[in-house]
Amino acid sequence: MSDLHPAAATGFASSAETYSRGRPDYPAALGAWLRETLRLGPGRTVADLGAGTGKFTGLLAATGAAVTAIEPVDAMRARLAASLPGVTALAGSAEAMPLQEGNLDALLCAQAFHWFSTTAALAEIRRVLRVGGRLGLVWNVRDEDTAWVRELTAIMNAHEGDAPRYHTGAWRTLFPAEGFGPLHEASFPHGHTGTPEQVILDRTLSVSFIAALPEAERARVAQDVRDLMTRTPELAGRDEVTFPYRTFVYWCEREA
Repeated sequence: MSDLHPAAATGFASSAETYSRGRPDYPAALGAWLRETLRLGPGRTVADLGAGTGKFTGLLAATGAAVTAIEPVDAMRARLAASLPGVTALAGSAEAMPLQEGNLDALLCAQAFHWFSTTAALAEIRRVLRVGGRLGLVWNVRDEDTAWVRELTAIMNAHEGDAPRYHTGAWRTLFPAEGFGPLHEASFPHGHTGTPEQVILDRTLSVSFIAALPEAERARVAQDVRDLMTRTPELAGRDEVTFPYRTFVYWCEREA
């Protein structure tokens, strides 16, 4: 994140409001996962790395732990700070966090780790975690068992270029990682309910590499999504729809 990919630097800076509207929250089951598996609660310290507008940060704060959010994009960090005044919001990168060594009980990356999945970032994460501290990775992933979701993915992927993505699995190549125990995995069903404009169109336009497109090209993407909604019987004319997701979580522990 110190060398922020252009799609992230441009796209997220220009789409903080759309991101906040269009991105789903997280399933209620994550609350128990954070408390029981990541061991968060009062008296514990946790960082949200690549915190964006704070959609996941609020879940961390709800555990009662002391939360620091680290976000390099000014527009997103400002939105987070305004909505979560009890959270410490800092500018920083995955390779250079403004945190003391061994200061954290846990560090979480939600919808973010694929942007900075490097050995340098993992070394920095290891530095700020205390021995026995846990790294958690979280992604809301579109459930492509639904036909219209597969069509929407095809519209998005036509523009991804070289932007890092969760679905490529490139981030997994870092594990097993030096100084960390084995990577554990679980998943939870999830859905984002709202108007089609919010949960489908805004969701698409919030994707970094689409938000970074020239205005005319971005408008064509928006029209493609509207056409998809119009020709899909379960979406057309609906005031409310549910976008299906599956939430994948991973964790490993810092070793001595």
